Amino acid sequence: MAILTESGENPEIIEYLKNPLTIEELQDIIAKLKIKPEDLVRKKEPLFVENYKGKSFTDKQWIKILSENPVLIERPILIKGNKAVIGREEVKIRELL
Repeated sequence: MAILTESGENPEIIEYLKNPLTIEELQDIIAKLKIKPEDLVRKKEPLFVENYKGKSFTDKQWIKILSENPVLIERPILIKGNKAVIGREEVKIRELL
């Protein structure tokens, strides 16, 4: 948030843990991130470890899993126009801005 504020950005915050994303919204975000749906999964999350680790799913199945279990989605995700990044690395955030 500090990087965004410093750059003059006024981000809209979407609390997808409270209001889960639709399949269409997830597909749009994944396309903007230019990643596979599985790359959006938090692999250390207990829910993943207990239920999904070591199993194979199609992209469509991962999107459904993520829409039903938003706690599995990496965060924060920053979106600007048609581009997006997972905001864990400062360099990626700055590249997006």
